[in-house]
Amino acid sequence: MAALAVTAGCVSSGSSSEPAAETGTETATATETATATETATPESTPESLDDWLDDANGYDGEIRRYGPQSRPTIMLGEETDGGLAFSPPAIEVPPMTIVRWDWTGHGGQQNVVALDGTFDSGRTNAQSGTMYHYFFEEPGEYRFVSEPHRDDGMKGAIIVKEPPSSGNATVDEWLAAASNFDGTIADRTDTDTATVTAGADGNGGQFAFDPPALKVSTETTVRWDWTGDGGPHNIVSKGDGPLDSELVADEGSTYEHTFEETGTHLYSCKPHEGVGMRGAVVVE
Repeated sequence: MAALAVTAGCVSSGSSSEPAAETGTETATATETATATETATPESTPESLDDWLDDANGYDGEIRRYGPQSRPTIMLGEETDGGLAFSPPAIEVPPMTIVRWDWTGHGGQQNVVALDGTFDSGRTNAQSGTMYHYFFEEPGEYRFVSEPHRDDGMKGAIIVKEPPSSGNATVDEWLAAASNFDGTIADRTDTDTATVTAGADGNGGQFAFDPPALKVSTETTVRWDWTGDGGPHNIVSKGDGPLDSELVADEGSTYEHTFEETGTHLYSCKPHEGVGMRGAVVVE
């Protein structure tokens, strides 16, 4: 089923001033959704996803990833140097995720229309607080535009795919939102010390731990080294774990902890946890 915030029967060509989406939501069945999108104009998109996003306003080359149970929100009408944008313009979500678009009220009339006709918020709207929801069930690439501003670069994409898997369900669920996690747990079980970079490239800036997942033996000391990029970072355990560093920004700062017992330790940089700056240490 698809969850849509629409005014019944309204489908837009991009020129109407009547509102298509309202503050609030209605739930439509799959049949109703298909009927609502039949009047959309599907278009072929032969170019690659990279080509499609190359001139998307606000796109910095990185696709923002969201994990299971997340509720991603994309803003319409974000003002950038290149013009009005979706923010973020490109996201990756697992199947069975609801994505919400929120109107900022900037830039006049806007809407959300998938090029293949999968979803369509209907007639354009300029009111701040307008929302549109869609429930993504099937894997695939879904490219979309705001029709009034498409030629000016207001476009985006949603990639629906299963999140990376390492075989450790606890680690996979925690790191599903970390853009630099590919399912690999770096094996450092043959060393007495292991190093993780704090402030590495990822998650839309210098907001990542590298490697995000680490496997060590008991009595191993893990050291986090700050790059000095991405603002202040810290190392804080999820729940009652042992990691708790100060919030610092200086390059060359370090934090160490020796793991004495087996277990899986999840942690994050608290200021940037929401964008995916998360890590895990598996102690064997």
